[in-house]
Amino acid sequence: MKRREFIRKTAVGFAALAGVRPSNANAKGAKYRVAVIGRTGKGNYGHGLDVVWNDVEQVEVVAVSDEDTKGRAAAAKRLKVTKAYSDYREMLEKERPQIVSVAPRWLDCHRDMVLACAEHGCHVFLEKPMCQSLEQADEMIAALEKRNLKLAIAHQTRYSPALEHVRKIMAEGTLGDILELRGLGKEDRRGGGEDLMVLGTHVMDLMRFFAGDVQWCFARVREGGKPVTRKEVREGAEGIGLLAGDEIHAMYHFSGTTTGCFSTQRARDGVAKRYGLQVYGSKGILTMTMGALPEVWFVEDPSWQPGRSKAQWAQISSGGVGKPEGLSESNHSFGNRLIALDLIRAIETDTQPKGSAYDGRAALEMILGVYESHRLKGPVGLPLKNRKHPLSLL
Repeated sequence: MKRREFIRKTAVGFAALAGVRPSNANAKGAKYRVAVIGRTGKGNYGHGLDVVWNDVEQVEVVAVSDEDTKGRAAAAKRLKVTKAYSDYREMLEKERPQIVSVAPRWLDCHRDMVLACAEHGCHVFLEKPMCQSLEQADEMIAALEKRNLKLAIAHQTRYSPALEHVRKIMAEGTLGDILELRGLGKEDRRGGGEDLMVLGTHVMDLMRFFAGDVQWCFARVREGGKPVTRKEVREGAEGIGLLAGDEIHAMYHFSGTTTGCFSTQRARDGVAKRYGLQVYGSKGILTMTMGALPEVWFVEDPSWQPGRSKAQWAQISSGGVGKPEGLSESNHSFGNRLIALDLIRAIETDTQPKGSAYDGRAALEMILGVYESHRLKGPVGLPLKNRKHPLSLL
């Protein structure tokens, strides 16, 4: 199936699910007013959270905001808009958009931008990770809840069509009981704390997609081979906030007997090649990369040693089990469009997006649970009682 045909059928499917329209949805046939907040040089426009709206028929992009003059002009040209603002608050006040892309990749602005959108009654498409701390996440969600607004976060793997086929084989018992989930970051120069925050958020979200909410976390954070202390805490790049460690190992417990682990370090070999998630069941293994068009393979082998059992790996794609991937669009543009369409569906059905603000906060909680466990030198229950950044208390 060609990409445009797939997207068209997806959009039709979402429209069919719409049902009763709440008061904050558009009248039938009207287009949603969309605005974009970017920040050139300080997170830019994330991974395409601006141009995604150019290919969504249900919306009209009315304005863009960027504090950088050249960046603002370039964005206005990309989005084909005449209204361009240096101050996003002025844009929200004057243009009254219904949906806003909070696109900057840097985290230091997410909280303020989302709160401003909520104040002006705007639904939000937010670049990941959600924000710097659980205090900020709680504040953002409270503001959204106050006006019944939806927020979709750019955890693209959750939206992959391949995951529906994965869920099907799991429901059929192909993998048996899910015993372990093993996630790794890219382990490049960011290995450790930065990798945990920037790329770990995708892995944490996918763990929850398969296994549900986490009950507890036990973790250790090391720098130069030694446990991290207050001296090693630093401000992360790209407005991430507090970070620590060049080596992190975390264990999570879900319901029943399911456990998960996440590791990241500054590896010498195989950098970025292992980034992804493995699911180990009592009857087989599933392994996958990240993105809206991930590489997904599984093998039915309870020994977890297919070389010994001679079991054969099978691929899962957007088209189903045993079929090669037929879609060739980039992960980001394809995934962003699926998220944008699903956000519209959520608005029109007064439900939550597939990847909601609550999912963004839960992934962040798994990340910050690592530091809280290290700080307290033992397992910590989730949700965390401490909502401050654990490294600020180390």
